[in-house]
Amino acid sequence: MKDIVFCSNNCFVLYSAAVQAKNSENKESVPTLPQSPMKERPPKAFHQYSNNISTLDVHCLPQLQEKVSPPSSPPIMFPPAFEAAKVEAKPDELKVTVKLKPRLKAIHSSLEDCRPPSKKWKGMKWKKWSIQIVIPKGSFKPPCEEEIDEFLKKLGTTLKPDPVPRDYRKCCFCHEEGDGLTDGPARLLNLDLDLWVHLNCALWSTEVYETQAGALINVELALRRGLQMKCMFCHKMGATSGCHRLRCTNIYHFTCAIKAQCMFFKDKTMLCPMHKPKGTHEQELSYFAVFRRVYVQRDEVRQIASIVQRGERDHTFRVGSLIFHTVGQLLPQQMQAFHSSKALFPVGYEASRLYWSMRYANRRCRYLCSIEEKDGLPLFVIKVVEQGHEDLVLTDTTPK
Repeated sequence: MKDIVFCSNNCFVLYSAAVQAKNSENKESVPTLPQSPMKERPPKAFHQYSNNISTLDVHCLPQLQEKVSPPSSPPIMFPPAFEAAKVEAKPDELKVTVKLKPRLKAIHSSLEDCRPPSKKWKGMKWKKWSIQIVIPKGSFKPPCEEEIDEFLKKLGTTLKPDPVPRDYRKCCFCHEEGDGLTDGPARLLNLDLDLWVHLNCALWSTEVYETQAGALINVELALRRGLQMKCMFCHKMGATSGCHRLRCTNIYHFTCAIKAQCMFFKDKTMLCPMHKPKGTHEQELSYFAVFRRVYVQRDEVRQIASIVQRGERDHTFRVGSLIFHTVGQLLPQQMQAFHSSKALFPVGYEASRLYWSMRYANRRCRYLCSIEEKDGLPLFVIKVVEQGHEDLVLTDTTPK
């Protein structure tokens, strides 16, 4: 038999057949272990290694049998919750309750623990109360608004605002005071100094037409003609809305035409009750509210000239918060110094304006503006009139 040389750990080992025989004898001397039920593994070769320290014999480790674990104890069975509740607790025994769904409870004081437990409803957190009002049968008359106002006034539970001052402005067409209904005569428009007309009274006049910018043209022409025309409904002067049917002489005020059940059309025409078609019409107009910007076209230069020529008057001319009192005048020798490239400064001019106060942030006061003459030059005077304070007078040589 041939010797085989192996190299291990930088040493040469001579492995011969005699050594194999010796190993086999040693193998027979080792008692065999009982066979495990596991799968048989392929036989392993036994080798002997020699190095510089000692000779070691390497053998397979014995395989031990797996220990069988003891059987598990049976699970503990708890009685159901509803059966546990039925069992009456004895005073000497310890009572144990098992909650399947624990809930958070508020910490009660020692006094509350002494109280007997109150009855709890399962699944109910809030109680709902239904209120039914039963009205007995009979003749029950609800109180009107006037009776309610009187009752609240007696109790003193409400604060009634001051009554709105009466509007004495009259329409030159229908002669009614104040602004009209939105779906009727509508608001008042200024025609001239102390002359007012209702928007729809002027708009539905035969001569008047509206431009794209919202200006009403020929209102004064319609007003002159209305001074000689009598209304067919109220028999008063000032009627300007005529029937559109040819050769029909029926003419009405705008408000009287609505009361007489005249038919209005979308093309700004009207038919009297005698000539209107029966039933409804496609082009019939039943709503008269005007929310767009509408004004009366007028000659401002001529209007200012008429104000100057009238002199003393009892009325006031107001533009926004500016109230005009007097225009004043300029003599020929004053023309050189009492004007600028943009304005004239007539002596005696007087106007007042309601504007924010200089002393309080949320109040208004009256500023009286006037022009006087001093050393041949204009003097601008502003008098501040405020309740609770003395009048403050401010003067300067320029309007700024």
